Amino acid sequence: MRWTLRCFGLFVSLTLLLASVATPVFAKNPNCSDVGGAILTNVGGFGQIDGHPTTLGVATGDLKGAVGVEIKGTNQNVFTVQHHWVTDNGETLSIDEAQAAGTFLPNSALFAITDYRLTLSGGTGRFANATGELSAIGEIDFSTGHAILRYSGQVCYGSREKREGKD
Repeated sequence: MRWTLRCFGLFVSLTLLLASVATPVFAKNPNCSDVGGAILTNVGGFGQIDGHPTTLGVATGDLKGAVGVEIKGTNQNVFTVQHHWVTDNGETLSIDEAQAAGTFLPNSALFAITDYRLTLSGGTGRFANATGELSAIGEIDFSTGHAILRYSGQVCYGSREKREGKD
């Protein structure tokens, strides 16, 4: 019985030791922040770019500012888009070309966006060395030109930007 208790005690001690060593490995990156907000735009917001329709509007939340989107093409229920995003304090976000997938609602001009992933790959100011992944859902009403999206995700800043308190 004593041997069993000693083995159990040793097992518990080793488990606690390994857990305390492994915890920092799984800790959240201190240079990353969860972000979220909404995007409200109007289709045709600033005309066309190279013959492609655009949207223009605002972003609320953690990445608050102005957002313009060039709709570069469509393939059935997938829109290929390029973002132009400037925060309220003038920093730009470099967003890779993205695809917004969804479906038109029956007998309607409403397009439900169900799969929209955005990749941040830098920018200016505190976003100069930033990376991130965002996802969004929402809808576009092509009869009125109104679009509304809810975005969420994570942005990881360069360590210098975080140290200088720029986020």
